[in-house]
Amino acid sequence: MVSLKIIQFDASEMDNYSYLVYCPKTLEGAIVDPSMHPERPLKEADARDISLKLLLNTHGHQDHIAGNPEILARPGVQLAAHPAELPQADIPLQEGSKIRLGEGEIEVLHTPGHTPGSLVFKTGSAIISGDTLFVSRCGRADLPGSDVEQLYDSLLRLKKLPPETKVYPGHNYGPTPTSTIGWELENNEFIRCPDLPSFIKLRLG
Repeated sequence: MVSLKIIQFDASEMDNYSYLVYCPKTLEGAIVDPSMHPERPLKEADARDISLKLLLNTHGHQDHIAGNPEILARPGVQLAAHPAELPQADIPLQEGSKIRLGEGEIEVLHTPGHTPGSLVFKTGSAIISGDTLFVSRCGRADLPGSDVEQLYDSLLRLKKLPPETKVYPGHNYGPTPTSTIGWELENNEFIRCPDLPSFIKLRLG
């Protein structure tokens, strides 16, 4: 299995990140959460002669999906998302879904909490974590559809990933654009909470 490449882009005035993911052998690619500047990953894809096949959304909040129409205007691009977030998706994703991209693969983790259908995309030793996990922080749990207990469980799951797993977050809210699970285990007070009550107090207090 080929290791997919991930390129990060500043994507909005709300500190969003978007991503271009592609297979370096076949040059088949996907864009994740185009946000408000879809032209940035599109320009990079064109410059690298990447054939876009998929648009992936980690969840359905407007700051992540605002650029969807511009991506989907490209011929042959299919929308893939959890049906609880984007019921019109061409490819409904759920826990354990596998997305083939050229000679590489993306594994789908369903990580509810920030929203009911929040997803994390795992490829090789990297995750695109959307608004579930940020560098040094985690997603909000006080929005419509949020569930703080589910968010805690989702973070428990992510913290069990190998410490070298690279974290590509949905927003630029931390001291660095990316991190690793190992770094988060040492520096992220949300992921370090010893139990649910302490997490609830920290996240909602």
